[in-house]
Amino acid sequence: MLSRGLGPATQRVLTVAGRNTGVPRRTPIAIVTLAGERYIIAGYPSAAWVRNVLAAGTATLSRGAQVERVELHEVSVGDRVPVLREFLRTIRGGRSFLTVGAGATDAKLTEAAGEHPVFRLDRDRRRT
Repeated sequence: MLSRGLGPATQRVLTVAGRNTGVPRRTPIAIVTLAGERYIIAGYPSAAWVRNVLAAGTATLSRGAQVERVELHEVSVGDRVPVLREFLRTIRGGRSFLTVGAGATDAKLTEAAGEHPVFRLDRDRRRT
């Protein structure tokens, strides 16, 4: 659906080079916007796309015919709580991807932050 431009407005397809093969790998993700910055969150720290992003540092986001190259910067564990809270607040179905629920306290979110990698998205400024 996303490749046709359909689905929730926050959803995109993340395409990143495989860390071992270099073959492009695609996964649907939800983008959270907080204080003018965009973020993506992983439900599992060992997800293949997380390891690929850590290795590559860049990827593309697509939805329909729109494609955007981005740089991905991992957010430190200590800075993840506001992003996780916004994810729970704004992403429909987001609770099922996190180990905490929508009403989680900051203490619970702090405990869970290490289990959920968060990446800030910036437009890729490198020339291709």
